[in-house]
Amino acid sequence: MSQSIFPPRSRRVVVPGFDPQAQPVVQSEILPPLSEASIQLDFICSAFACPVEWQVEPVFSDSFQADFPDSQDAIRAAVLFPLVQRPSGLHVLFTRRASHLHDHAGQISFPGGRIEPTDRDAMSAALRETYEEIGVPPDFIELIGTQPSFLTSTRFTMKPIIGLIRPGFTITPDVTEVAEVFEVPLSVLMDTRLHRLHEAQLPEGGHRYYFSMTWHSYFIWGATAALIRNFYHYLAAAQAKFHP
Repeated sequence: MSQSIFPPRSRRVVVPGFDPQAQPVVQSEILPPLSEASIQLDFICSAFACPVEWQVEPVFSDSFQADFPDSQDAIRAAVLFPLVQRPSGLHVLFTRRASHLHDHAGQISFPGGRIEPTDRDAMSAALRETYEEIGVPPDFIELIGTQPSFLTSTRFTMKPIIGLIRPGFTITPDVTEVAEVFEVPLSVLMDTRLHRLHEAQLPEGGHRYYFSMTWHSYFIWGATAALIRNFYHYLAAAQAKFHP
């Protein structure tokens, strides 16, 4: 059975009655749209094959320096950012965590989890976890590239691995962890007009920012939304370089 990406021994910040959908939305920078060509598979593969100068999401610039964490207590994890080619365009595959889980029950996430000592690297961990969580074997996944790790509030460094799930795959979720597997069009996720920046006041003082996106009944927020936002920034930089 795969490890939960937020196992019970992690340091959790529990906010009683916290509803991420109810937190106020604050103004954020209006970003230029991506062209239709820039969200196609060929362009994305080319963008990751060549060096691109870019900046991570500025709201989380500190959190995206997690490839070299200052703190030694951070737990290394990896997630697959899974692309699926459909006739209508690229989609992104997500899981909804089971409602009975101790941590982050019902939340939307990418397949992934802790990097185990037996894993060769972050890519191996993401592939293993994807197979354990949703039943897609590594043979069906074409690796495209990686993005900077994101340091979560629970002290995990989430390393995103961008990969294409080849046609012919089947989904067999581990029902002990995954309640649902679904897809969202990449064009929707890359439409920054649909990105909302929330500011939540914390009970002990201070505040916390996070992005969210909504697609039908699915509310995507937190670290998953931050990785999506960062993916936009990379594609936008590649678009400016190759199609100025």
